[in-house]
Formats: sequence, C-alpha cells, structure tokens
Amino acid sequence: MTRTATVERQTAETQVKATLNVDGAGRAEIATGIGFFDHMLNLFAKHGLFDLTVTATGDLFVDGHHTIEDTGIVLGRTFARALGDKQGIRRYGTAFVPMDEALAMVALDISGRPYLHFEAAFPVERIGDMASELVEEFLRAFAVHAGITLHVRLLYGRNAHHMAEAIFKALGRALDEATRLDGRIDGVLSTKGTL
Repeated sequence: MTRTATVERQTAETQVKATLNVDGAGRAEIATGIGFFDHMLNLFAKHGLFDLTVTATGDLFVDGHHTIEDTGIVLGRTFARALGDKQGIRRYGTAFVPMDEALAMVALDISGRPYLHFEAAFPVERIGDMASELVEEFLRAFAVHAGITLHVRLLYGRNAHHMAEAIFKALGRALDEATRLDGRIDGVLSTKGTL
C-alpha cells in the first residue's frame, strides 16, 4: 500500500501545494517564503519520517497569517487523503520532546473528529520572521482539515525558538506513531468500524 497524496489549493490570497509520503525517510523540500516556518516544517517532516514537499506563495506584504493558515489547511488535507480509510493504523500518538530548556507534549487521535487544545505562551511576539501566534493558527487549520483531535501543551521553556521547535518535533513524532500500520488491527481501530 502506497500512502501518498498531493493537494493543491489556490485562493485570492495564497497558492499552496503539498506532496506527502507517510512512509518516507524524513526528506523535505519546503518553500513558503517564511524562513522560520520553513524550518519548523522541515523539523516536522524529519522527526515524523515523512517525505514532504511544500510550496506556498502568499500575500506576505500583508503578513504571514494567510500563508501559514492555508499551508495548514493543505497539509491537513494531504494527510487525510494519504491515510484514506485509515485501515490498520494505530490511530493514537503521543510524544514528549525536549529542546534544551523547553519541553513540549503532543497527543493526538486520528479520529475524524477535528479539535485543537493548545496551551503555549511564547515570551515574544515574533520568532524570526514569523508571528508566534501563528503556531496555533497553523495547528488549528491542520487539525481541522486532517480530521485529528490534537492536544498541544508546552510544559515549560524560555527561548521561543526552542519552544516552537519542541512543538513541531513532537507533532511529527506523535503523527509517526499514530500513522504506523499494525498487522494486529483488523480494519480500523474503532468499535464503530469506521474513523
């Protein structure tokens, strides 16, 4: 079974394309025009062992909001399409990831029921060329369009770069765990028979 997908989305504000191989080796080519966001998506792919290509152009003369949110939408849809009917996946994933003084926890359920619980307070308004509040916006768009129940909690940290990095690495690791195929699972991991 090949678990790959490509999704494109074009609006008056952005044009985003993502290609994903769930069963990859962590290779990424990311170009969104927002350097810090590119760095975070590279970390996400590397630590999730996903092969991921993302290209995005957007109205960065306004700010990064539309580009980052729309990338979350497209990436969420790409995961949903690549996983298909979710046959045989482990469904749940949890990861605690330290990054120097910061520690993040991500727990998720590929349930078909989108939800984001986000607890993280960044000490600065911007991390590089990205508004720190857009971390939450990306995660919300991703969770909604991937059909994932996503809980993100930054337990502690001081350096905003490290804090965001721990979150994106933990997201990758938790998704890697949840998307793994398990031969013991007959159909989907649900008493309902569907996810």
